[in-house]
Amino acid sequence: MYKMLMEQLLSALRAAGEPTRLRILAILALGELTVSELTQVLSQSQPRISRHLKLLADAGLVQRYPEGSWVFYRLHEGAPVSDVLAQIIRHIPDSDHDILRDRERFGEVRQLRAERAQNYFAANAASWDELRARHIPETAVEEIMAHHLESHAGDMELLVDLGTGTGRMLEIFGHRAQRAIGFDVSADMLTLARSKLDEVGAKNCQVRQGDCANVPLEDNVASVVILHQVLHFLDDPQRALNEAARILVPGGRVLIADFGPHEMESLREDHAHRRLGFDDGDMRAMLTQSRLQIGETQVLSPEASEGAQDLTVAMWQAQKPNEPPADIRKPV
Repeated sequence: MYKMLMEQLLSALRAAGEPTRLRILAILALGELTVSELTQVLSQSQPRISRHLKLLADAGLVQRYPEGSWVFYRLHEGAPVSDVLAQIIRHIPDSDHDILRDRERFGEVRQLRAERAQNYFAANAASWDELRARHIPETAVEEIMAHHLESHAGDMELLVDLGTGTGRMLEIFGHRAQRAIGFDVSADMLTLARSKLDEVGAKNCQVRQGDCANVPLEDNVASVVILHQVLHFLDDPQRALNEAARILVPGGRVLIADFGPHEMESLREDHAHRRLGFDDGDMRAMLTQSRLQIGETQVLSPEASEGAQDLTVAMWQAQKPNEPPADIRKPV
């Protein structure tokens, strides 16, 4: 074990011990970037940047996450040498000319991201606004979710938002956790989410491309999993709930906000809804099948707010047992 740790340490130091790679580490400490974006920030060729990234990844200092035709790179927070990595970055002088120029160009890259996100939002805002006008304000839902998250105050290591969309859940709740990760299959939505998180300076938050039915995380890692207005888009919501249960730590919670049963068939065609809401009995059956202990259920009816609205929002919460159910426990 000692020998392996020494080898990891030496590998990390060798990988970091080069000017361009130090600059890459310094800029990735500010946020994730693609290879193309790194070439803009460092003003170097893509083949050269790619070689440096490979060395840093092989040494366990950075991680790569494919997203469609793009690949995002970020610092490896869970690396065995993460403390050493933090020390290396801390000792890079802020006044260095190259570092100052890199940070200036990093700001330009972020601005381009924000412009792409604004263009996408502008193209889709009308349909989103039309849907939002038909149910209670999201702020009412968010207030209740905030209340449920109070019980995790101070001990939330990882918050996971499945189907993160625009990153709204990370934007308002991410600061409550040491780390927060949002997953979505849509590259356009992730572009918008990154822009939103950049705006609020949410450095502990990140978004990744990932399927709710196959979450790229290990078992028992998340303190809280949020599924906010996502299950009605899925062919098989049960698989998403199973994944939420799998990645939760024992005692961790899942918070679900989705539409109650309705008959608005237009949502299938106009907004790609697969399910026309969820009956409380059906949701409870799915949570039970995921081996989660069902907690409080709340229904936020249209009558609870002003305006002619015709969609009910329901909220469910459930907890992963501290011990596995008797039928799946290993024999003593």
